[in-house]
Amino acid sequence: MTKLLNRPLKAFVLYSLIILAISIPAYVLVIDYIWTSELDENNWLTLQHTKQRLQSKQFTQAEIENINHIWGELQPGVSIVKVDDKIVSKDSIYEAIRPNVFDEGDGEDRFRGLQSFVEINGQPYILTIETNVEEWDETFAAVAVITFFFFIILIIGFILLNKKIATKTWQPFYQTLSSLKSFELSKDHSLELPSSDIQEFQEMNQSLLQLVKNNVDTYQQQKAFTENASHELQTPIALLKSKMDLLIQQKDLTPEISEMLNSIEAPLARLSRINKNLLLLAKVENHQYSDIEALDIKEYFESSITLFEDYLGDKQLQISNNIKEPLLINANSFLVETLIHNLLSNAIRHTSQSGQIEISCDGRMLQVKNTGKESLDQNHLFERFSNVTKDKVSSGLGLAIVREVANKYQWKVNYHFENGFHVFSMEF
Repeated sequence: MTKLLNRPLKAFVLYSLIILAISIPAYVLVIDYIWTSELDENNWLTLQHTKQRLQSKQFTQAEIENINHIWGELQPGVSIVKVDDKIVSKDSIYEAIRPNVFDEGDGEDRFRGLQSFVEINGQPYILTIETNVEEWDETFAAVAVITFFFFIILIIGFILLNKKIATKTWQPFYQTLSSLKSFELSKDHSLELPSSDIQEFQEMNQSLLQLVKNNVDTYQQQKAFTENASHELQTPIALLKSKMDLLIQQKDLTPEISEMLNSIEAPLARLSRINKNLLLLAKVENHQYSDIEALDIKEYFESSITLFEDYLGDKQLQISNNIKEPLLINANSFLVETLIHNLLSNAIRHTSQSGQIEISCDGRMLQVKNTGKESLDQNHLFERFSNVTKDKVSSGLGLAIVREVANKYQWKVNYHFENGFHVFSMEF
């Protein structure tokens, strides 16, 4: 994953590389043009000066040949050659690639020359002046090396400037990010964001503060509604249960009325459990159980097994607890107790008469297995009020609570059916 700050840097580097690469031939062409223009001007001045000197004096043919010989020895680029045609031709510029007499190597050099017609003692001559020109490929190599050198300096500067500017410019952003990471909705703490002189960051902070404020208000309203609704529901439920108990204790009840009252008591108890479990789910989702301590899963299973001894005895279930070593986790004590209670009660409820329940632990993997006939619907197993069971006593929220607690602590909960056993696994 690429950081936001590095993306423009990569674009700048690529853009700089393309521009500098294109500039190399442009530099070479400009340098070559300037170089040849200066040479042409120098050759022309030298030619004019030489023509004036030659035409200002009288030279014999032997002297001219001697001058040409001396030039050939001392300055091979200058020569004067007699021609038969007296037709005056215009000055001409040419380029030639040939070996350099001053260079003992095997390579060839580039020469730029100027030829002009001149009359000496009434005789026509061609005066030639040549100058060695820097090779195009040598110029290209030199410019490429220099450009690459400055490209490296440019990249280093980009990196250093980007780091320095980013560290200072983006500091308010990272402070805001840190404040958001440490902010907990369940705690009564206001969100404090740093001020910034950058308009975009300041607008972002104002929007975040308004967003958090709206969420805090909604959270507080939902929390108050959940607690009030649960309390208001639990009171009439408790009142109904007490009235039911009083009615059942009446001596003059007919068998029909007694049976009717008993049939009402079971759904009333289920309603009470649903109310408590919905309140628990709401509190877990709202992160109201934030206290964390080191807990041993083994101790909680032992305590839950003791609590369910009567139920195990009624169904004649065989339970084996194979957790031999402590399994330590960091979580809220009440939530862990509820999770284990729901896993175990789910296994007891869905195990047929005289069935088996096995509890085991392999490293950080906990498994609760109970005998069964066929696999449950895995797509809806952990949903609230799922129809995976026809049990009318269950609230339909036990496994939903298990999943919600697991999600809170990033634990992985899974289910599969294997060798006649329902297997619920929890990886801490």
